Order: sequence, then structure tokens, then C-alpha cells
Amino acid sequence: MTISAPVEDIEIELLLEALNQRYHYDFRHYARASIRRRLTQARIQLGFASLSAMQEALLHDAALLPRLLNYLTVQVSEMFRDPGYFRALREQVVPHLKTYPSLKVWVAGCSNGEELYSLAILLREEGLYDRTLFYATDINPNALVAAETGIYSLDLIRRFTENHQKSGGRSSLSDYYRADHGRAVFDRTLRERVVFSDHSLVTDAVFSEMHLISCRNVLIYFDRDLQDRAVGLFRDSLVRHGFLGLGSKESLRFSAHSAAFTEFVRDEKIYLRQGA
Repeated sequence: MTISAPVEDIEIELLLEALNQRYHYDFRHYARASIRRRLTQARIQLGFASLSAMQEALLHDAALLPRLLNYLTVQVSEMFRDPGYFRALREQVVPHLKTYPSLKVWVAGCSNGEELYSLAILLREEGLYDRTLFYATDINPNALVAAETGIYSLDLIRRFTENHQKSGGRSSLSDYYRADHGRAVFDRTLRERVVFSDHSLVTDAVFSEMHLISCRNVLIYFDRDLQDRAVGLFRDSLVRHGFLGLGSKESLRFSAHSAAFTEFVRDEKIYLRQGA
């Protein structure tokens, strides 16, 4: 007697396949526990009795796609999150970046833009902003719109300010935003040198000649094969002796591409791309 897979597992497989074939968003190699949790939350919040019902609606109503993507993509971040990471960039990576006449920085999985603005402020404080071109990418179009506006609740600013100070900030965070009806509106000059782009680490190609790639707390949502694809993409995107920053719970230790990198700041998960 053959024991069939649980119905919900089948529904998840079919929904992810439909999402890929209909809209070319590929979540099939995301960590299954995370996807299951997010799909269940979406089903409940969007008012569907089953994942199959949600799949049927998704196939016939494109307006449901951005609402579902808000559940499937991670939009939780804060400015200067993990201040030690940004202090390490400031103190140990920036001296190397200063040796280049121009720089390219890729914030992969930029979410609502908190990390992008953190890096833009850091590099402005270090005198590198005017020679840097930033690429801020995400697969969620709503997140990219939010990132491009640079508007955050004033309730978040106290935490952002504390993080900035702990990161070794050389100015006041208030120099970079104005308060407006309960919102902090960040200076538009911080995004004058930013290219915002829809980009999937699952299916899209490299951004070439990057000096720094920051992709933090994204790989933890991928399975091992997709993690390897993403790390290979970063390897091929970086210049020789370029830098890769990952999240505090992420590592290259078991990656098929680990030999292409060495640990540069071990505690803060900053890696150095080796030569060819």
C-alpha cells in the first residue's frame, strides 16, 4: 500500500508551480517550513478556505499577486540592523573601498530600503557616496516602491538612531530626514545614485563589477541548492577582492562556492572574494 503525501503538501507544490508558470515568480526552492507558514498566513488573512482555492484565484486574478507576494517575501528590517556589522564595514571594509576611484554596491533583497539608506548614510559619512553607484533589488514591487519613497514611521526612528550611533555614526541621523505628520521622510539626495530594480536571486543574472554586496537575512529562507545558486551569483558579480556581507545566522561554510571566499570579519559574516 502506497501512503500518499499529505494534501496540504500537494497543494503547496501545485500553488508554487502555478505561481512560477503563470507569473514567473519561483519560490519552489525556498525553505519549505517558511513557505508553509507564510502561505498558511496568507490563506487565512486573504480569506480562502484552502490553498487550492487560493491557487485558483491566483491563476485567474492577477490583482491577487502583489498581495500574496507581501506574505511570501520578507519585509522585516531596520536601519543599521546589527550595528556591529556596519561598524565593521566602516572600520575594516571602507579603508579598502577608498582605494577605488569609483564603487558599485549591490543591496540584494533590499526590502523597504532600510539597509540601502544605512549604507548610503555610512558611505556619505566616509566621503564615498559621490563616487558610489548603488543597486537596490527585490522581487517584491511593493517593497521597491516603499524603498524608493524612503518614508518610515517616526515610531521607528529612536531605534534607528540608536543603531546608527552604535555603528560608529559620524553625524546625527536627524541630519538625513525631516519629520512630517508622524513620518520620517529621508533626504532624496540619498537615492540620487541608486538604481532600484526588480531582481530574483532564483532566476536572474549577475550584476557585474560589484565592490560590495550586502545580502543579509535572505539566504536563510532558501534551500541548499538555491543558496548555492545565490552565492555563485554573488561570486560572479564581485570584482576580485570585493566584499560580501551576510546575515548573522548565515554562512558560506557549506556552500559549493566557499573556496572562492575567505572570512574577512568572521564575527560579522563579511567575506572577501578571492582572485581568479
